[in-house]
Amino acid sequence: MRTHTRTRTRRGTVAVTVAGLLALSLAACGQEALGGSRYKPEGGAGVTVGLAMPTKSSERWIADGRNMAKQFQKAGYRTDLQYGDDKVENQVAQIESMITKGVGLLVVAAIDGSALSDVLRQAQDADIPVISYDRLIMGTGSVDYYASFDNERVGRLQAQYIVDKLELGKPEKGGKTHRVELFAGSPDDNNTKYFWNGAMKVLRPYLGSGQLVVGSGQATMAKAATLRWSGETAQKRMDDIITKSYGQDRLDAVLSPYDGISIGIISALQSAGYGTKSQPLPVVTGQDAELASVKSIIRGEQTQTVFKDTRKLARQAVQMGDAALTGKKVEVNNTSDYDNGVKTVPSYLLDPVSIDRKNTRLLVDEGYFTAGQLK
Repeated sequence: MRTHTRTRTRRGTVAVTVAGLLALSLAACGQEALGGSRYKPEGGAGVTVGLAMPTKSSERWIADGRNMAKQFQKAGYRTDLQYGDDKVENQVAQIESMITKGVGLLVVAAIDGSALSDVLRQAQDADIPVISYDRLIMGTGSVDYYASFDNERVGRLQAQYIVDKLELGKPEKGGKTHRVELFAGSPDDNNTKYFWNGAMKVLRPYLGSGQLVVGSGQATMAKAATLRWSGETAQKRMDDIITKSYGQDRLDAVLSPYDGISIGIISALQSAGYGTKSQPLPVVTGQDAELASVKSIIRGEQTQTVFKDTRKLARQAVQMGDAALTGKKVEVNNTSDYDNGVKTVPSYLLDPVSIDRKNTRLLVDEGYFTAGQLK
């Protein structure tokens, strides 16, 4: 548990001398007389929350923004929801505008986790608390909390699925060699390293023993990275890998960190002749349980995804934001693992769930999709 404790020394040191001036100007200037601060100890009435999401090109970010806006509004707040179209300059300008308009709280899912230091310093100067949403904002002390999933566990779930499906490590399999290709997320997203590191902790022993071989030789995160999580970029890279590294050899598995990347990978594989009885598709992992990928899993194309119930994440961010704005304790469950280079950010992490063809019904049972959507 952590209480929001950003020290207001900027005003505290002159509180006595300016008290009279504040009293005189408050009626005329309203909240602006408090230096832009929008803390409302009586609750959310009249406070606007700025929600800065990265893109509308992924259905999950559309859902995240919609869910948070709805829940903040239900709690009595107004919301300003903006999408940056995967352009850093757009997101910076949107956050600057939110600060200028006087939002009371910022919830930011960064496009580039290292590009927001200057604009968030403006938020800190205005005593606006900042929650880093799902993607840790790096290189700044101006972020107060982080709400996400256990991202290293996401990578472990993906990699363990490959290990289990290929039955690696079973003596009766005679140490058979399997070929795998590795894809990572965007290099400007701090989550990428957590997904990768979690997966490598599982796969590294098999890569070391030779049971798994990366046919392309592209076995580092830098070589496997996929800028902006682009399915199109992943498809082009997979095309190139197949052409150069898989003449007569069969590809057995692909570690993919995200459903949008998985769709691109599968398109490349199908173009190369995979997906038939004589040459089945390899194991292909994913993340986010996006509808297109869940349908692909049901069809027997993509093999696995990791379900992160973003409704619960949105709910957690709203609870944290409301607590920060009303002077309550902000609930966190990790205060040691998420160092952004300047500070260790107090975090709340939720648990992800592995989904394959056997348990897609869970998504219906949880109300994430309807049965009709999955047909």
